[in-house]
Amino acid sequence: MGDFLLLATLFLTAGVVAVPLASRLGLGSVLGYLLAGIVLSPILGLLNVDVIAIQHFAEFGVVMMLFIVGLELEPRRLWDMRARLVGLGGLQVGLTAAVVIGVCLMLDMPWRQGVAIGCILALSSTAIVIQTLNERGLMNSDGGRSSFSVLLFQDIAVIFMLALFPLLSSPDILADNAGHAAGAVSDHGGEGAELAPFAGLPGWGRGLISLAAIALVVGIGSYLTRPLFRFIAMARLRELFTAAALMLVVGIALLMTLAGLSPALGAFLAGVVLANSEYRHELESHIDPFRGLLLGLFFITVGAAVDFTLLAEQLWVTLGLTLGLIVIKAVILWGLSVVFRIGGADRWLFTLGLAQAGEFGFVLLTLTVSEAILPPMVASQLLLVVALSMLITPGLFLLNDKISAMMARARTPQDADEIDSKARIIVAGHGRVGGIVNRMLRAYGHETTVLDYSSSQLEMLRAFGIKVFFGDATRPDLLHAAGIEQAELLVVAIDNRDQITELVRHVRRHHPHVHVIARAVSREHVYDLYAVGCRDMIRETFDSSVRIGRSAFEALGAHPFDAEQMCRAYVHEDRKILREMAEVYDPEIPNHKNPPFVARARESRERQQNELSGGGRVLGAMNDRRWSPPTPKDVRVERDQARSDPDE
Repeated sequence: MGDFLLLATLFLTAGVVAVPLASRLGLGSVLGYLLAGIVLSPILGLLNVDVIAIQHFAEFGVVMMLFIVGLELEPRRLWDMRARLVGLGGLQVGLTAAVVIGVCLMLDMPWRQGVAIGCILALSSTAIVIQTLNERGLMNSDGGRSSFSVLLFQDIAVIFMLALFPLLSSPDILADNAGHAAGAVSDHGGEGAELAPFAGLPGWGRGLISLAAIALVVGIGSYLTRPLFRFIAMARLRELFTAAALMLVVGIALLMTLAGLSPALGAFLAGVVLANSEYRHELESHIDPFRGLLLGLFFITVGAAVDFTLLAEQLWVTLGLTLGLIVIKAVILWGLSVVFRIGGADRWLFTLGLAQAGEFGFVLLTLTVSEAILPPMVASQLLLVVALSMLITPGLFLLNDKISAMMARARTPQDADEIDSKARIIVAGHGRVGGIVNRMLRAYGHETTVLDYSSSQLEMLRAFGIKVFFGDATRPDLLHAAGIEQAELLVVAIDNRDQITELVRHVRRHHPHVHVIARAVSREHVYDLYAVGCRDMIRETFDSSVRIGRSAFEALGAHPFDAEQMCRAYVHEDRKILREMAEVYDPEIPNHKNPPFVARARESRERQQNELSGGGRVLGAMNDRRWSPPTPKDVRVERDQARSDPDE
């Protein structure tokens, strides 16, 4: 018990300390875990800890990760990505394996060893890549989706590799391995020998067992999980649902292991089957904490398993093999990205993100020793190459960030479109905000000139017959071409706080006759826009938040009319407060360190609570109208006030 607590404390402490530091330095959590493992390695060696055994346990985090990925991937979406799954993934595995086999033959290695090494090094790290893509929010990018297609095909290909490797055994190596039963790499495996009840069956028999196991997983996910979880939900015990979720994943992994298949693939299939289930989100919430902890432990063990003695002895050879592998895979991936039209920054993400070897390489290298395919020393050398390439992967993602930033700075801007219309309304930005504004205006017969700097967005809009001009609305010459001198209204809806502020500053300074409606990303941004002369600012989440508040009042028993009037009163008071706060706002000083700002905020909050909670007359005055329409005088007063106050 004491040994377990000591190891748990060491691993948890290393992760808790290293990951925040790595994240703070912009290195990402994966590199933090890997560095934590490297630091722990000498301590674990002194304690005679079997890091490989812990790694086998932690590899279950990959199984859980693929289960969660499957939950988020509906079968229809999986079918839609079949072209890239088979084409892109199949070509990557096939071409990489072929090139590596060719290199091995050039080095006079037996063809059996070349095939095994080619298959192993063709794989990439599912755990590191998917974890990093999710952290950086790149999973839904073209490069992220393409990377996922390749990783999924690789996981499927592992099944065929596990079936192929026993056919590559060499009698000569089998005799040599007899004296190395206790070698470092052979320690990677060994477990699970008693969990292969169908190992003695012929190939066609094992194939039928595999198909039966997959059918059983699909059947369990389709027909048994819903009744099971409904039954468990009757107990109303959260921990019981957690136990059931773990039971499902562990049981499926065990089933696939007994059938000689990849437990990660089984978990993924189960997740895909359950993607349309009403229990999907509940399952994900219960599994995700275990997935995160086990993946972190897995990365730590990868760092701790690096054989620094062998690395010191074979430093330049190991570095050369590792860099050679990364270059070979990167060249192949780059070529495939050209063929499959993955462009721009996504091409670099796809190329550099998958250029490493993967965690399944540990399992397959173990098999090559036990099946007498590779000598233990060769397998140990390759094990170091796999681990080192995984250690380098976070650096490759950082390199991708640098290259993407350089591309953005060095990219020659596309020539702006020649603007052949001079509407009195200019809309800058046609995204999720500007698009709605533009459609509303045009629906009621108003002509608009729309400017947007995203060529892909423009291509999509033009396909639907929406007239949009390419160009950077922050450029004065483009504003001039768009007719800013004759325009009456400018709607600034671009998605960049600083660019919004600078554009508003320029227009208010040089074209004061134009009424500017500016998108504000936050309350502080309202103050910045107020300072540069804008008086019509719309916080992008304010109206939806007010509507939520109105629904909350109604849920608490308020009449819809009263709820609406309370919201209007709140908005009315908030406008006044914004104007007052803008007068004492200083962008150079944090708000909480600006004494006039803090004092004004406290005073305004107290007055607002007094006015709205019954001590004032704001709400009562607004209630006088009831549901009757406003008079023309009321409309003029509200319009004049809106032009003089920050509008929400």
